[in-house]
Amino acid sequence: MLKLQLPTDPLWVKNVVESNIEELLTDHAYCEQKAATNAITLIIQNPNLSDIVQEMVALAQEELEHFKMVHAIMLKRGFTLGKERRDNYVNELRRFMIVGGGREAQLIDRLLLSAMIEARSCERFKVLSENINDAELAEFYHELMISEATHYAMFIRLAKKHAVEVDVDARWKEFLEFEAQVIQNYGKGETIHG
Repeated sequence: MLKLQLPTDPLWVKNVVESNIEELLTDHAYCEQKAATNAITLIIQNPNLSDIVQEMVALAQEELEHFKMVHAIMLKRGFTLGKERRDNYVNELRRFMIVGGGREAQLIDRLLLSAMIEARSCERFKVLSENINDAELAEFYHELMISEATHYAMFIRLAKKHAVEVDVDARWKEFLEFEAQVIQNYGKGETIHG
């Protein structure tokens, strides 16, 4: 379904993540906060598109609820949130977005970038849920994997709905090819995209 070209090696969980769960959870909490911020930004940039506004309101609320859930797990384990981490993976993907051009092309690229981040997060959550030696986190990441898949599908659906001149399937293929190059540099850190 996700069509990602380079899967995450399950050894990422055993060799990297399990040695620093606190760092993973901190990064994950901020990923959820950034996803909520992205939804709000889409509302601000597209107030005239009522369907996007409605979907993004619901998404922002859900992402903040996920943030709250991650933070609760952290508190339960005696961790504190700490400072925000940069997401170099997302920053690299942003370089692929169209700058300038028409409003439609910019909207479609923003929606496809969002779909890509959700797709990779979904894939990472699946790998985590299947490989982490922590029953609570395995169940938690399985539940979130399903949520991320729904978000991915929503962003693709919205891109196709609002595309008039942009070939969404062709542009998505380009995003997939670019992401395959970017992700080769990751999978070595205890972060969701790292």
